[in-house]
Amino acid sequence: MPKYTTGEIAKLCGVSVRTVQYYDTRKILTPSEFTEGGRRLYSEDDLKQMKIICFLRDAGISINSIGELLSGADPGSVLAVLLEQQEQLLKEEMHERQVKLDMLDGIKQKLKGIENFSVESIGDIAYAMENKKKMRKLHATLLITGLPLNIIQWTSIILWIVTGIWWPFALYVWIAILYAIWGTKFYFKKVAYICPQCHEIFKPERKEAFFARHTPTLRKLTCTCCGSKGFCVETYGKEKRKNG
Repeated sequence: MPKYTTGEIAKLCGVSVRTVQYYDTRKILTPSEFTEGGRRLYSEDDLKQMKIICFLRDAGISINSIGELLSGADPGSVLAVLLEQQEQLLKEEMHERQVKLDMLDGIKQKLKGIENFSVESIGDIAYAMENKKKMRKLHATLLITGLPLNIIQWTSIILWIVTGIWWPFALYVWIAILYAIWGTKFYFKKVAYICPQCHEIFKPERKEAFFARHTPTLRKLTCTCCGSKGFCVETYGKEKRKNG
């Protein structure tokens, strides 16, 4: 059977000589024999074990865990548990990185809408992004509560066209008006706006907010703190002084 020196087994496994020597000191990969001059010699089985160690290290499993695995009576069962734990850890790390990527992407998108960028603008973006999930829940609440109204709308229209009975549609109109009033109050009670000039969080007059030009994230308003008028960032929250 072929024998491999420390340098040869290191080259075959794509690691450094010091790594092979380190595994020897940790009793994870001990050489099968030594030459008369004291040089380590590794067998074919040693080479296979070294490749297993390298695979486990690439999977992120610690040297201590690998040592316990290789010295255990039932390495198969232990390996299954280790791989499952490592998989869960990697998934959590991927999720955390994805959250950070989404945050960076959100910041980049927000910066496109800011004409006069300043240090305070970063704080405005951070505040808005912290409340992004709450804004999504708010929009989802309005969407879900509005679905039955849409069903009533189309049912009453079809009924009117097919049978000529119009009063269900008239009833729908009254319900829609009441829902619009409730929805408007509910929505503007939950949201606030960040002024890009003074960077304060404020709540505008409801009438102004309702008729103002807007995008999904911006609304053209008059700041109640500094009086400037322009597109303000919509966020979830109450009116308050950010620096107070």
